[in-house]
Amino acid sequence: MQFLSPLALIGLAAAAIPIVIHLFNFRRPKRVDFSSLAFLKELQKSTMRRLRIRQWVLLALRTLAIACLVLAFARPTLTGPLFGTIGQRATSAVALVIDNSLSMTRRDTQGAYSDQARDAASALTDLLDTGDEFHLIPTAGTVGEPFQTPALAAEAVVDIEPAPGATSAGDAMARAGLLLGRAPNLNRELYIVSDLQRSTFLDSVALDLPADARIFLVPVGEGGSEAQANVAVTGVNVVSRIVEAGQPVRLEATLQNFGTRNLEGYVVSVFFEGNRVAQNAVDLSAGGTATVDFTATPQRRGWLAGEVRGEDDAFEADNVRHFTLNVPERRRILVVRGDGQRTDFIELALSPELTRGRVAFDATTVSEAQLPATNLGRFDAVVLVGLRTVSSGEASALRGFVESGGGVLVFPSAEAATGAYDALMPALGGGAFAGLTGQIGAAEPATSFGRVDREHPLFDGVFDSGPGRQVESPDFYAVADYMPGRGDEQTLIQLSTGRPFLQEVRQGEGVSLVLAVPPERAWSDLPVRGLFVPLLYRSLFYLSASDGAGTGDAVLGEPASVRVAGAGPFVLAGPNGAEYAPEQRSVYGATLVELPAAAQEAGVYDLRTATGETMRRVALNLPPDESDLRRLSTSDAASRLEAATGRPVTIAEAGGDGSVLANTVREARYGTELWNVFLALALAFLVAEMLVSKQWRPESELATA
Repeated sequence: MQFLSPLALIGLAAAAIPIVIHLFNFRRPKRVDFSSLAFLKELQKSTMRRLRIRQWVLLALRTLAIACLVLAFARPTLTGPLFGTIGQRATSAVALVIDNSLSMTRRDTQGAYSDQARDAASALTDLLDTGDEFHLIPTAGTVGEPFQTPALAAEAVVDIEPAPGATSAGDAMARAGLLLGRAPNLNRELYIVSDLQRSTFLDSVALDLPADARIFLVPVGEGGSEAQANVAVTGVNVVSRIVEAGQPVRLEATLQNFGTRNLEGYVVSVFFEGNRVAQNAVDLSAGGTATVDFTATPQRRGWLAGEVRGEDDAFEADNVRHFTLNVPERRRILVVRGDGQRTDFIELALSPELTRGRVAFDATTVSEAQLPATNLGRFDAVVLVGLRTVSSGEASALRGFVESGGGVLVFPSAEAATGAYDALMPALGGGAFAGLTGQIGAAEPATSFGRVDREHPLFDGVFDSGPGRQVESPDFYAVADYMPGRGDEQTLIQLSTGRPFLQEVRQGEGVSLVLAVPPERAWSDLPVRGLFVPLLYRSLFYLSASDGAGTGDAVLGEPASVRVAGAGPFVLAGPNGAEYAPEQRSVYGATLVELPAAAQEAGVYDLRTATGETMRRVALNLPPDESDLRRLSTSDAASRLEAATGRPVTIAEAGGDGSVLANTVREARYGTELWNVFLALALAFLVAEMLVSKQWRPESELATA
């Protein structure tokens, strides 16, 4: 037996009051003998015996009445199914964890899994009584206030639909444990209605549930632990770093076969803005993965919404993988001119007159002295042309610019070899300059091109890739000797001396390119060679694409952030028209936006300004765990639950109309309150005390009367 209000048991002390009064009334009278009363002694013995019995009966009835009244206020309960036929059932706190992940959209002979889950949940709400507390906890969605009436609970269950962004059933059960722990009801019951998907059901983390909570597992759907037929597009990668309108772009898509059969000629298509632009076929082994290559050509500039789509199957949600492709409309370039340096070759190459609209550069030139006051976040790439010195503050600003996704092109000056760039190069993640080879203004070249990494994406279309073709080398009269560091570096063009001419240095989300000569004739004839303009263009394309040529790796429900050029605040607009106000903070003139967990629909989202201008697009996709449709057996799922909770688990089959589930719950449910029984006993004892007090009068009292 348990008591819902145990503090009321203190009132049992009041049961001693009749006993105390009774004892005070037992004063022994003074004995006086009268010879004339001797004949009454025999009569006295019999009547006093009856009087004492009456007094003890009254004492017992009064004590029991008080004790029963106190026990009724303490709300005693009995456990076990046999006690359900007496008294009143204790109010219950019911937490229903219902799996509404996208895997519940599948069907079997009994219909859609989601419909079966709703039917089972409705059968449970039919068992609720007024006063019960009902918590509905979907795996995809938020938890609202508890429902206090069966009608409201039933309405909420009907509205549950499969949705993306679901957490594991274990996470939902952890939330249920917190809610049940706060409930004042005696009965605490947890129900888990799920298709028992292995990848999303429960991990090995222990669940904290109330010690007296009853756990019911309600499986829906058919099948065992075998893998079900399903192919998922699990990833999309934009291989081409330099993306231009009208130029081919290379894409890679990753597919995984979660089924048990090999597939041949599985067709996959690529779409830009809803239009099919490429198609390919691939063979997939059972349980294996494959990568599919595509070449597609974007026809306009801007942020494009793309998707890779596979063939239809039983689980359609993962047949599409969304991604975005950024074809920059204009590239904002900052040219920083060192003291006494010439930038006319660079400014001419970037001028609209030379590009004739085929390449959109917005170039801004500032002096070396103006660099500290320039907001780097307004630009996509920064070109440093022969700076004489770089302070630690300037180096720190450039480092933050690169780490947050910017690009830097470094043309050295003669001072670079004397330690003037000692603060700059480590800040960019690189090594150091260590002297000069050759002589500035010399008549004879000191070195030339050696090895060229033609496979690097920067050189697509720059060099003739025919067999036996040699790269024509400029004449280098003097070069700054660059010594690579221990960071993420790669030599793209190597000189005949073995030193780098063009070095790629990665730092954070951005990249820097370091050349060995400035654009001056005294160092080399590079500025007047035909290589200079395409090399400059490709370098700036490459650097200005570091904010993300394409993206498709953001996962619904997982933390992620994106960098947006310009100052916020920004609004995130979803594919369904919903708008979100994400958290955001400024970083070097740009804004870092945290993608909100509330965004739960797969697709392409737009980051817009307050005026409605789209600044960036972001693709959100399903978690890969959703695609693994293997199912736990009911016994395995129950064993995992018991191990995680330390509590026994009752398996309740959903059945067709829910009657089997209802009977299982009734048999296992416990907690019967007996306060009404004790209250009735208290009243019965008081009535009996009144009857005994008035109706039972021994002969001695009658004689006295």
